[in-house]
Amino acid sequence: MPPRFKNNTKNVNEFGIIKEYFLRDSGDESVLRGVGDDCAVVLPPKGQSLVMSIDTHVAGCHFPENTDANLIASRALHCAVSDLAAMGAEPLWFTLALTIPSADQAWLKSFSEGLFLCAQHYGISLIGGDTTRGPLTISIQVHGAVPEKSTLLRSGASAGDQIFVTGTLGDGRAGLDVVLGLLEADEHNAGYFRKKYYQPQARVRSGLLLRYLASSCIDISDGLLADLGHICTASSLGARLDASRLPLSQELLATVSTRTALEWALTGGDDYQLCFTANKENAENLKTQARSRVLDVTWIGEMVEGKGIFDLKTGQDYGARQAGFSHF
Repeated sequence: MPPRFKNNTKNVNEFGIIKEYFLRDSGDESVLRGVGDDCAVVLPPKGQSLVMSIDTHVAGCHFPENTDANLIASRALHCAVSDLAAMGAEPLWFTLALTIPSADQAWLKSFSEGLFLCAQHYGISLIGGDTTRGPLTISIQVHGAVPEKSTLLRSGASAGDQIFVTGTLGDGRAGLDVVLGLLEADEHNAGYFRKKYYQPQARVRSGLLLRYLASSCIDISDGLLADLGHICTASSLGARLDASRLPLSQELLATVSTRTALEWALTGGDDYQLCFTANKENAENLKTQARSRVLDVTWIGEMVEGKGIFDLKTGQDYGARQAGFSHF
């Protein structure tokens, strides 16, 4: 069942909702016409390719039904922008399709505040969308730009390329369990995990820096094994992972066993870090930048001829745990 909204509509209709909560001047000169017309009119950057992606979040599936509206908006936009980061794209614009059970003004105010705060963080402008009545559902389409022939794809890896990830893994799964009341953590760690779940920071800066260093890239939404598996499939290769190299946060290690932390790092999902590959020359550059903390990346394995993902040291086949999250 969707969240039960209070009867606080005050005769607000669809156009009133848009005008009150979503019509804002972003000051973006590339937006010739934004919210308020049948279509947005934008001016694409010269010499760059446009990239687009859409994400849908449904109450009870992608977030608990009693979640604050501010956090719902924040999570939805953060997750959507992560797809742009994985392509090495600079965020430009987004559209919003919002389905709500009723026009509760307090809920809409909180939602729009969370949405625009997140949009400001990424410098991305709302340029249109749709509002309708029904079970709580948020669909966000993001648009970004990347210099021609510099787009990061899943299909660019070659045998011998080294595998890296940004940040730490497993925190998103811990965040979900904390939110659902399935994991106990002290006050500091619980707050850390909740932020990781509701405000997963899209690695846009890393994506921009990787445009000319990475050979392939994907964001980790369904779990490392599942998403690395997409790179393997698209590039017609296999992979060897050194599980002992997986980056784990101190908060995670202080809350669960090392074995559980590693399992969540491999399969947990919701981390929205980047998994990418680089040839050996660029890999050495990346390792140097990691040591000097210019880039927050960790080497975890290599791409190989063949199929499947295996442990680099033990030869263990990870195939049985590679499915990741699925909606069906």
